[in-house]
Amino acid sequence: MRSYICVTCAVQQAAGEAPPKHCPICEDERQYVRQGGQSWTTIEELRLMDHRIELRELEPGLVGVGVTPSLGIGQRALLVRTANGNVLWDCVGYIDDDAIAAIRARGGISAIAFSHPHFYGAMVEWSHAFGGAPIYIPAADREWVQRDDPAIVTWRGTRELAQGVTLVQCGGHFDGSAVLHWADGASGRGALLVGDTITVVPDVRFVSFMRSYPNLIPLPADEIRRIVDRVRPYRFDRIYGGWWDRVMASGGIPAVKASAERYLRWIGARP
Repeated sequence: MRSYICVTCAVQQAAGEAPPKHCPICEDERQYVRQGGQSWTTIEELRLMDHRIELRELEPGLVGVGVTPSLGIGQRALLVRTANGNVLWDCVGYIDDDAIAAIRARGGISAIAFSHPHFYGAMVEWSHAFGGAPIYIPAADREWVQRDDPAIVTWRGTRELAQGVTLVQCGGHFDGSAVLHWADGASGRGALLVGDTITVVPDVRFVSFMRSYPNLIPLPADEIRRIVDRVRPYRFDRIYGGWWDRVMASGGIPAVKASAERYLRWIGARP
């Protein structure tokens, strides 16, 4: 049996004799089935197509983990390195032996966590490659797991994964959408790793918030206020989005506040 990967979202499914007929994640209103219909691949096929994992040192203690050529929606993951274990934030739909060796040389992976289900990727493959590293899934999004595994651990609210590395459930994009606060990031000024929970927009001076980005479905005012309230207690200067070029180098807290106020103003709500 083979564990098939959706070509559109790069989320791996449970093993089967044949490809699934549907990808529940892509058929949800927040994602999309690509023009031409549902299509599947596997890690083995991607390897034959010369895909590889690309690692980039982004700052001391932080490594970007991407796929070349681009896979799914083009996201990259982030490896937060700490003295108490490394955390893989978000995931990609591919893994290879070179990446496993390179990450082991950096201390391996002690925990895997996510901003939202679109970035679950080949999370079970990554967990198995690093000794069954726990996969932290918010209880509110447990239904979106496509390939189950004993390594999955559910959580709610907040969860510290290592000293100074904290999961924060914000809601919005998905009920369990989360960010990862890294206290030591940005030379000790703090960094927020957001994926698509709070998305860094292309000009990287602002962020935004949506129920669906590809289908342009907005969030209501109360959801925006809740997201801001959830990150308000944390100190952070830098914001890492879900793609290589979506990084706000500084000014993170005022940017989130100003971006939320702008969003609320344009949907006719009070800031």
